[in-house]
Amino acid sequence: MSKPSFVEAIVGWLREGYPQGVPAQDYVPLLALLRRRLTDDEVAAVVAELTKSGQVPVDSTDIGTSIIKITDALPSEDDINRVREHLPAGL
Repeated sequence: MSKPSFVEAIVGWLREGYPQGVPAQDYVPLLALLRRRLTDDEVAAVVAELTKSGQVPVDSTDIGTSIIKITDALPSEDDINRVREHLPAGL
């Protein structure tokens, strides 16, 4: 069995934390958390993969817009903490 790619590993981690999909109110905080560790291209690749499977409430146009929002206005600590509660430790 081959090792999953970096993007596949991140997507698997997010699916574990959000098995029913990412709710709209957690989308921007989730991207902010990802952006702390990933490049814009990596975040876009993760979101594109989640979008294909219906895991996030966006279309391809929203991906770039959301990344730009993150760089201009970060979510509150409460938003980030809410998202962190969903995600399993270890990645």
